[in-house]
Amino acid sequence: MSTADSTGTVLPRRAARQPDELPPPRSFPPSLAGDPSLPYAAIRQELADLRLQIPGLLGCVLGGVDGLLITHNLQTDVDPDDLAALAATTYGLGRQVGLRLGQGGFQQSTVRNEDGYLSVYAVSARALLAVVGQDSINVARLHLHAPPVAQRLAVLLSPGRL
Repeated sequence: MSTADSTGTVLPRRAARQPDELPPPRSFPPSLAGDPSLPYAAIRQELADLRLQIPGLLGCVLGGVDGLLITHNLQTDVDPDDLAALAATTYGLGRQVGLRLGQGGFQQSTVRNEDGYLSVYAVSARALLAVVGQDSINVARLHLHAPPVAQRLAVLLSPGRL
């Protein structure tokens, strides 16, 4: 079926998918957000250590790739839940870029704005580390210190960590 626009041009109409054409539903692992078995004290210590190593760092968010907040140490008025969601969005975009360009899985993405930075690092297949910094932050130093923190966080988040 087709419809006409205001100039009389016939526009094609997209047909709805039939139920048998839909892909099967995907099963996702449970979210890490709110998991009482996580070692929150050790996770928070890793985030605090990163803040101390990088002058101008305003805080960190550990969030799931599902966009849900696990924990944070933000020292700004930024909502940590919003930042966890933004990190997941950044991850999704970076992941698609890697897939389309054949460059492999997501590792890290940095966004520079007029007054600061947001860097997102892959922690595991289920978690992300988002770091917010002032414009004066030494980004090279951040990129030197944040990946080892992400690796240590991955160990802390792994099921067989204890």
